[in-house]
Amino acid sequence: MAHAAVGLLDSISEFCRRAGMAESTFGRRAVNDGKFVSRLRDGARITPETLERVSAFLTTRGVEAPTAPRELLPLLRVSGLPRMDARMDVGQANAEGAPSRNFRFFDNRQKYLLFVNTCSEKEMVARRVGLELAHLHPEPPAVRLFDAGMGDGTVLTRVMREMHRRLPTLPFFVVGKEISLEDTRLCLDKMADRFHEHPATVLVVTNMYYTEAPWLAPKSLSGATSLVWHEVALTGGTAAEFSEQIEGLEPLLAKVWQARHSPKTGNPVYERPAALVIYRDDYRFLLDDIIPRQGRARADYDLVIASQPYRARVPVEFKAAKIIAPLVRSLRPGGRLLGIHSRGRDPGMEIIRKVWPGEDPFKTSRHDILRAARAELGRDARHYNFNAYADQRAEFRYSMHTLPTEIAAGIGTSTLLAAWNAAVYVAQIDDERLAAELGARRYIDATHEVLQAHGSLWFLDESYVISRKRG
Repeated sequence: MAHAAVGLLDSISEFCRRAGMAESTFGRRAVNDGKFVSRLRDGARITPETLERVSAFLTTRGVEAPTAPRELLPLLRVSGLPRMDARMDVGQANAEGAPSRNFRFFDNRQKYLLFVNTCSEKEMVARRVGLELAHLHPEPPAVRLFDAGMGDGTVLTRVMREMHRRLPTLPFFVVGKEISLEDTRLCLDKMADRFHEHPATVLVVTNMYYTEAPWLAPKSLSGATSLVWHEVALTGGTAAEFSEQIEGLEPLLAKVWQARHSPKTGNPVYERPAALVIYRDDYRFLLDDIIPRQGRARADYDLVIASQPYRARVPVEFKAAKIIAPLVRSLRPGGRLLGIHSRGRDPGMEIIRKVWPGEDPFKTSRHDILRAARAELGRDARHYNFNAYADQRAEFRYSMHTLPTEIAAGIGTSTLLAAWNAAVYVAQIDDERLAAELGARRYIDATHEVLQAHGSLWFLDESYVISRKRG
């Protein structure tokens, strides 16, 4: 069915047609990415390693994959450049129209999942959020929380546990923003236990933009008319029953939680805005004033979590105007926004600079963010407090999980690869530059040298708080 002259997309489409398989299912089974085919159709590049995985998947099912598909050619040309050109900085790559402009780091599933499961950042972020709960002054009818990038739900789940410990009798209204279908599935999978332990919970998951999600209302006319608003009233009384009903939402999610890449920025944008509202049916009466209604939702949050909501290299003005300022405006009097981003100045950056000398992705500090947010808010800034805090309070450290004996003279290959993955993930190194280095051994040597020097691998995040004045 497939020939070398036939594109990879043609091979996949024909296979899916014959096998009766959805393209999202193909992506999940072949490369653990349900949006792989749609991204390929939008012009995304793939690495040789990804091509090998897709080819192996097709081959095991009796299909001959193309050996040199047209989609891979641009990347092969980039990978084949001399080493000096391959390490050109992002600004130069963008100026020359290289595919780096369309790179969206946090959508790389394999790097993300390996990082989450080998490093303690999610745990440490949740602890930092927990400290803010002591400063909340919620008012009826609920404690209102907005997660500005819930990811796989690890942080949100931990925070909701801590909220229940501190405020066990108060109703919760929780909104999580996430455009990734895979992350949305992973997060919802964790929520059955939350509805069982804290039944007075209303959970809303949305894929809208930062300027829309707190209000659960698209700004454009086309978005408003195409909005998918779906309510789920969970029945039963056990986590197992809730889990089964949440799993039953997968066909709906696969249909409405679609995304494409913006031709201007390369960032993923929704095909249709969506809001999924979930609560327990036996608590519907109690939660009637809390359950949002389409077109009548309000943004008055007690706490907004903005953990890694932007790419490090994005200009500070963009971060303030498109992300932080809209989130700040969604706070109620007394509400607090906790911002967290990577700081650098750690062993992870030492690894990166041994391979790419002069690399500096973390040029925007918390002080820069606060100044830009204050300027963006204009006269409204007088209604808010901007707290950078001292380094001892603002910065916190997280580590890669290793056994005490793993960092020794002979560090295992799997440990080195996990450390390398964590370093390039945090520093947001694009796949084109990574592909240029994978053929050499120096990245392994650099990782080994830093791990031995420090005895472990750790990273620094920094935090800041913007609170709305109560008076």
